[in-house]
Amino acid sequence: MSKLFNSRASIAFLVAVFLNSFVDLGHKIIIQNTIFKTYDGSNLIILTAIVNALILLPFILLFSPAGFISDRFAKHKVMRASAWVALSLTIGITVCYMLGWFWMAFAMTFLMGVQSTFYGPAKYAYIRGLFGKDNLAQANGVVAAISILSILAGTLLYSIVFESLYSEVLTSKKDIIQNLIPVGFLLVGNAVIELIMLYQLPQTDHPQSKAPFRWQDHLQPRTIISSLQPVINNSVIRLSILGLAMFWSVGQILLASFPAFIKQQTGEVNTIVIQAVMAASGLGIALGSYIAGRISRNYIETGLVPLGAAGITLGLWLLPGMTSKMGMALDFFFIGCMGGIFLVPLNALVQFTAREQQLGKVLAGSNLVQNVAMLSFLVLTAVAASAGFSAKHLLIITAALTLAASVYTVYKLPQSLVRFLMGRITSTRYRLNVQDMKKIPGEGGVMLLGNHISWIDWAIVQLASPRPVHFVMIKSIYDRWYLTWFFKMFGCIPIQQGAGSGKALERVSQLLNEGKVVCLFPEGTISRSGHLNTFKKGFELAATQCNDDVVIQPFYLRGLWGSQFSRSSDKLKKQPAGLRRDLVIAFGDTLPINSTADLVKRRVFDLSIRSWNTYVETLPTLSHAWIDSAKQRGGDIAIADSLTGTLSKTRALTGTVCFSRRITCQAQNVGLLLPNSAGGALANMASLMRGKTVVNLNYSASLDALKSAIEQAQIKTVYTSRKFIKKLVTRGIDLSTLEEQCKFIYLEDLKETIGKGESLLTLLSIKLLPAGLLKLLYCRNQNPNSTAAILFSSGSEGAPKGVMLSHLNFMANLKQITDVLNVREDDAMMASLPLFHAFGLTVTQFLPLIEGIPMVCHADPTDAVGVGKAVAKYRATIICGTSTFLRLYTRNKRVHPLMFDSLRMVIAGAEKLQDDVRQAFKLKFDCDILEGYGTTETTPVSSVNLPDSLDTDNWQVQQGSTRGTVGIPLPGTSFKIVDPETFEELPTGTDGMILTGGAQVMQGYLDNPEKTASVIKEIDNVRWYVTGDKGRLDAQGFLTIVDRYSRFAKLAGEMVSLSLVEAAIMKALAEDYPELEVVAVNLPDDKKGEKVVILSEVDIPLSDIRSKMAASGCSALMTPARIQVVESLPKLGSGKTDFPQAKQVALSGEQ
Repeated sequence: MSKLFNSRASIAFLVAVFLNSFVDLGHKIIIQNTIFKTYDGSNLIILTAIVNALILLPFILLFSPAGFISDRFAKHKVMRASAWVALSLTIGITVCYMLGWFWMAFAMTFLMGVQSTFYGPAKYAYIRGLFGKDNLAQANGVVAAISILSILAGTLLYSIVFESLYSEVLTSKKDIIQNLIPVGFLLVGNAVIELIMLYQLPQTDHPQSKAPFRWQDHLQPRTIISSLQPVINNSVIRLSILGLAMFWSVGQILLASFPAFIKQQTGEVNTIVIQAVMAASGLGIALGSYIAGRISRNYIETGLVPLGAAGITLGLWLLPGMTSKMGMALDFFFIGCMGGIFLVPLNALVQFTAREQQLGKVLAGSNLVQNVAMLSFLVLTAVAASAGFSAKHLLIITAALTLAASVYTVYKLPQSLVRFLMGRITSTRYRLNVQDMKKIPGEGGVMLLGNHISWIDWAIVQLASPRPVHFVMIKSIYDRWYLTWFFKMFGCIPIQQGAGSGKALERVSQLLNEGKVVCLFPEGTISRSGHLNTFKKGFELAATQCNDDVVIQPFYLRGLWGSQFSRSSDKLKKQPAGLRRDLVIAFGDTLPINSTADLVKRRVFDLSIRSWNTYVETLPTLSHAWIDSAKQRGGDIAIADSLTGTLSKTRALTGTVCFSRRITCQAQNVGLLLPNSAGGALANMASLMRGKTVVNLNYSASLDALKSAIEQAQIKTVYTSRKFIKKLVTRGIDLSTLEEQCKFIYLEDLKETIGKGESLLTLLSIKLLPAGLLKLLYCRNQNPNSTAAILFSSGSEGAPKGVMLSHLNFMANLKQITDVLNVREDDAMMASLPLFHAFGLTVTQFLPLIEGIPMVCHADPTDAVGVGKAVAKYRATIICGTSTFLRLYTRNKRVHPLMFDSLRMVIAGAEKLQDDVRQAFKLKFDCDILEGYGTTETTPVSSVNLPDSLDTDNWQVQQGSTRGTVGIPLPGTSFKIVDPETFEELPTGTDGMILTGGAQVMQGYLDNPEKTASVIKEIDNVRWYVTGDKGRLDAQGFLTIVDRYSRFAKLAGEMVSLSLVEAAIMKALAEDYPELEVVAVNLPDDKKGEKVVILSEVDIPLSDIRSKMAASGCSALMTPARIQVVESLPKLGSGKTDFPQAKQVALSGEQ
């Protein structure tokens, strides 16, 4: 709220709102108190009613011109002009006081009402422009609270000034007002300040009409009727305004009759006391408005309306029987509080529902209806008083009328009251954040379509929507006897699956054509993976019977996966989510009613980015998250190292803290040269605790590449291990020359400096102190948006680039992955991928440590037997690898199938999964490999295939994977397939450039803003990473990678994918060479422009390759020009093919 109201313009506007009410009220209080001092009984009631009527009459007489002016001119200019008029009138009022002209001053009340008539519509219309449509309820709550506080302050201040200047010896009205000249100067001063404030306001709108003003048009009844059409034709606006009119009409009866009532009931004649009792209602309205604004922070809680109406009725029934002034004041306060709760959602609904170009007319019409009602009630009050009704009788009649209105409100809005109760129940556990509520059309048919995560999705959607929503639900649930009455109240539509759905879809179309809102969950079932399920086409059938003005509104709901109402694993349900779980629902731009399921699903994916970005902003740094995780069940295994044994969470955190004290280098960036091991994990976390940026160096890269990385990252210190350095030497990797460029510090040396006393004290502090205090003691203060790591890209197509990833990049990606993996209590992550690779750092190190999954380390992913033993010993359930590494496990005969029998999920990434690897792994280990996709720039995971799952409630299969694809986007991630030149989005099934959007998209390239700008595109306020990959999306959102745009050869004018050439060769020769692996490169050719050359470790006659490819139906263009036999195919440390090196090898063979 503070951010919403702390701008210069908003402060000036709120001050002006306060002073406007303050000035208008001041003169009225003086006149009213003078009448109170000089009249009694029915005369007092009648004259008090006339004073209030003089203020209301201009709102009725000038209703039409006021609406015209509000729509014809900029709102801030209308308010300024009104303020100038108010200043002139206050000067005239002061002159009346000086001359003792009471009845002239009495008449000036009418003129003050005239200026308010034009000021009011402009003021309320200006709220939407200044604060935005999303914040209408909250802004209205604050404006209402300030207006009432102004009335409260004015009532008390002017009554105090009146009593201080009043004397019992003054008996005539002339003498009384001549004593009140200082009040006139006070009114003039307030009017001047208000005028100054209004000149601070910016223009937020542009005139919607340019028609000239003609008085004769506005004096005809048909003009008034025409002006009321926007109010009459819209049931939401009509009912809301009737509710507002009823409340303020009741208020007019109280204002007119209560002074006489309290005078008769208690004998009180002091106007300060009487006005203070009535002013308590103002204080109550301010509090009630504030409460309503807080409850409706970014949505409109219509359930407050029947609640407020019931409270007002109760307060009015209690009032006539009271004799205590304190009791009366408390009752007025209660009535006011319930009134504030009642008013805020109604005002917000009027403003939300009104069309932009009709807002001025709607608000002016609202004022007319309310003022006619108030004036009518004042007239009836005066007539009743003349007929001999006492003030007490009038209050009893008012209570009876309010009771009838409350019963009608509950009758018309039964679902709103239930919705409110539902909202209050859910708010004890969930905190709802609604994004872009303004995109929901205020009127007309709207079909809401979005994801289905839990059993209470419908309740959250209903809470977020300012309009009543009809839900389509499975008939078997609808027909349960204890729920049917409830679903009928909300207008739910039961639907049968299959052929029986026709009638339900007809009902959907009927409601939409009637201008209602209908919500369908196109998946037809609750997600079993946190992923979007198949979007069924039933809504398309309903859409064919809808009018063209009906629209589709996509939405995405985030935050209920992992709740007790979802189908997530028990482990996710047990994860702490704070006192209240954050729920985010995002509404997107409306789509035409004839939009297809695949387009709607893509837009829902896009919306997931916004929802997740909001959630991710609440996440902590990696080091804070690690402490939180380690403090939960500290005795559980955190790290199991195949060489050094196991570490519990508590001991792992102890080691992290002790090591962090020894990270003493001054430079921000810290180099790490360590394998995926317990030491590597602790060193990474220790560096992060010290507020450093970790740079895990690629020890498999060339010395030049390593030196370049160290220089780019300005690394002065590298933490490594003597044992690891020696092992690298045995493999022919000598990194000793790097010590000339930076200082090497060995973990073995640091470990020797850690004494038992320090370890014990640290261990005790971790066991005894709360997580919050541990963070203060052991973690450097860091912004979650700061850079956590710099990863140098694999260089598979050129020189490595430093990719900067923030804490929130990592936290977002690991949370996304955890959701779709649906991690279980017995899960353990096999961690063998190198830490210099994003796949290894994020998925196999940070994820298990922070999500509380045992991390099973083995330093060498190429050691197939070692990996197999580690999996078997520690019962790892999830393993990640590249196609190259997984091939090693299938080929090695010493890796027994039983070693992998604990695995429930095998995920391949970083390079294309070869079909022969998939088949061999399935054949040997009876386990499917699930292929995923990502890049270093996306931290890295963007999508993944998942196992299919069966819903036994309705016997539907949730499709999690499609062979040949890399899956659908992770939650909070979306793909766009665009034209690589124009970046226009392409239709489903069309090949194009892949863009990835999501919270995991990198900050940028290290010291390379030009390169960053070339690959980060902002589209519709979302950052998209241009991957450089060519691919396509199918109707369900599964992504197929065609190839890198850089891995195409142009042969005789045709673009040929080198990856497809490789796949075609290996498939054609699979029978004779089942384990064949080749690399295709494109080289210059004098005849065709380019040619394809194949690198292979097996010497195969080129004629055999050509004949086999021809026999398998391959295009002649895909046939290689030459085969070059090499000792080993060029590989990077991650297992991916080193394409630049492969091309150099092929070029050398040309000579």
